Amino acid sequence: MPRLLVMVGTDLLRHLRNLSALMYAVVVPLALIYVMNLLIGSVDELEINPVTVAVAVPEGDELAAVLPQVLEAAGEGLDLTVRAAPAEEVVGLVDDGSAGVGVVVPEGFGADLVAGAGPQVQVTLADGLGLEGTVVTSIVDGALADLTAGTRTAAAAATLGVPPTELPGIARSLQETTAPVTWREGEAADEQLTLSENIVAGQAGMFLFFTVGFGVLALVEEREQGTLRRLLSMPVRPWTVVAAKALGSFVLGLLSMGVLLTVSSLLFDGVELGSPVAVGVLVVLMVAAATSLTFVVATVARTAEQANIAQSIIAIALGMFGGAFFQLNLSGPLGALLLANPVTAFVRGLGITAGGGGVGDLGVPALVLLGFTAVCLLAAWLLPGRKELL
Repeated sequence: MPRLLVMVGTDLLRHLRNLSALMYAVVVPLALIYVMNLLIGSVDELEINPVTVAVAVPEGDELAAVLPQVLEAAGEGLDLTVRAAPAEEVVGLVDDGSAGVGVVVPEGFGADLVAGAGPQVQVTLADGLGLEGTVVTSIVDGALADLTAGTRTAAAAATLGVPPTELPGIARSLQETTAPVTWREGEAADEQLTLSENIVAGQAGMFLFFTVGFGVLALVEEREQGTLRRLLSMPVRPWTVVAAKALGSFVLGLLSMGVLLTVSSLLFDGVELGSPVAVGVLVVLMVAAATSLTFVVATVARTAEQANIAQSIIAIALGMFGGAFFQLNLSGPLGALLLANPVTAFVRGLGITAGGGGVGDLGVPALVLLGFTAVCLLAAWLLPGRKELL
């Protein structure tokens, strides 16, 4: 055991002094995370700008008067101003920039609505109006849908003998007294990360394969240079050398992941990964999976160059399909196969912890990572190249 610890410590010191290892372990992934967060910043920070809505409604039309009331009520939560205007001036106000949206309710709106004639409301949007226009038109569309539903109810009342003079009042009272469906912001617990959190998790998972490769793939390089034979000539068992490389890579991977996740949580807004204990368990499982896969590469590769190329291809492929650059829809035909990707499992696991889950909630991602590790270790043991590695 003391000899094993000495070899692990020596390897770690060599890796920490290696500029390339530090670049792949910390600097490059943090730089990519920073750049990608800048690119998606405009998506996460969308704001609705102030907008004025010019509204023209027929005088004395009780049903038409509901529309500006709904817009004014919506203005309490949005920076929206309702301005009454004559019908013939609404388009001009939009054209000269005095209003962003113009709404004109036609004459006879209430009567036509009750009669089922389908009156049309004219909505005019200013050129270049963005999300604000979509929000206002959605409010208008929802209000008209409510009014239509109310008049249908009133029409049904007419068939039951209600006097026609009372139908507009019934339609309006239904619209005003019926409690609307409301919503509140909650915290998702459906294994979904925000865009920023997804980038952090994916990039950390992808570059982990490069990081652990510096330790395990050194076996291939030392075999080429002949230093591996010198190590094996020492009074140590062959497994000690392999174990030292594995432990060195494992610890290096833990340090890299710890730094990346901690720094990202501190530097980038909206990155909350949840319980440190649950995240720590997930990190340990992910590092074990990445290290085991590196042993397969080291067993198959004949030269250090082959090993590095294969490691790079595998890391980029797993990272890309695991969500390092963008979130993927895993409901397609290949969804089940992609779920076996350790990066995908890691991202899903962080989605669980970010949603408030603990260690006991990591079932599927943890099983995927454990299964991946077991399969890779078994493959590395059974492949013919294992004997040539030592």
